[in-house]
Amino acid sequence: MTALAPSQKTTTETPDIILRVDNLTMRYPDQSSSVVDGLSFSVAKGEIFVLVGPSGCGKTTTLRLIAGFERADDGYVSLNGRVLEGPGVHVPPEKRGIGLVFQDYALMPHLDVLRNVMFGVRGVPRARRRAIATEVLWMLGMAGKERSKPHDLSGGEQQRVALARALAPWPQLILLDEPFSNLDAELRASTRTEIRDLIRKTGKSAVLVTHDQEEALSIADRIAVMPNGHIDQTGAPEAVYSHPRSAFTAQFLGRTNLLSAVATGALGDTPLGRVELDRTADGNVVVSIRPEHIKMKSLNPDSDSDDRFEGDGVSGRILSREFKGHDQTYRVRVGEQDVTVHLNCMCRYHVGEAVALQPSEPAAVVDGVHRADAPLEVLPHCD
Repeated sequence: MTALAPSQKTTTETPDIILRVDNLTMRYPDQSSSVVDGLSFSVAKGEIFVLVGPSGCGKTTTLRLIAGFERADDGYVSLNGRVLEGPGVHVPPEKRGIGLVFQDYALMPHLDVLRNVMFGVRGVPRARRRAIATEVLWMLGMAGKERSKPHDLSGGEQQRVALARALAPWPQLILLDEPFSNLDAELRASTRTEIRDLIRKTGKSAVLVTHDQEEALSIADRIAVMPNGHIDQTGAPEAVYSHPRSAFTAQFLGRTNLLSAVATGALGDTPLGRVELDRTADGNVVVSIRPEHIKMKSLNPDSDSDDRFEGDGVSGRILSREFKGHDQTYRVRVGEQDVTVHLNCMCRYHVGEAVALQPSEPAAVVDGVHRADAPLEVLPHCD
């Protein structure tokens, strides 16, 4: 039997999976630990999959391993059942059928927009390359900009050109490395919406890496939280945000209150009183309660606040207030615990005011068993 060449090797794959990463591991020679450590995930056809984690967690290295710019020490990468990376297999980047949008866009300043996009298309006559580039630019709303140089474009337009160059060869998969980090806040929000819609319009699958939690939650079909070379939790953005399974994931995806609790089945006793749990547990545990999942009402009979909830709640006193326009954040001392509460801009409470708190959603059990006498390890909030 004739052996298959590395680029021809295949694996059995389910029809709806386009990318599979299995036990992917990479170590740098001068480091004792792995920068990517036994990473496994899959991406479905037409799905936008986001790897989110802090700087240095290995997410960009993972993208480079998928693209073929780095070689793995162990594990596999397969695309539509074809093994691209594995023991004895390394398909070069240009033969993987993968498009890549770099963090700095990597547009060639001496070429106009049309020729930048044409550069991404190889192996066809020049006239066909021009036609493909023109069509993709039109599809991405860049018609009329063909003769412009990159420095004549806005950041959002440069982003579209970079995406057009990646899409022009019509790859099976698009990889995006921190694609919005060079844009200001307002342009970043609008551009990611446009790029998400454009990817959906083309029907392509995409893997995007970012350290920005809001970006990950807003653009992804599924997210994978990556703390340090491995995946902590994977799922739909709403599910991972509302039901984190570790303190890291709870805190990295936004502000939260980590509280010690004594669990008995589906209920737990916490500094905020007895609460429902999102999964059954017994004994000393740690729970996460999002600030927006806590109701608050004034205990001052003369208060003009009209907030109400059933029961008495747990009493506390407001230590600080941050007004943010569309909402506001309160820090409330409850016993020996400081609790963060998010309310809408119409709720007006004052520093020093006596209030009552009551959770409105089940608390998420994180990190398993926790000794009652051990201090909680709290990460700084990541913006």
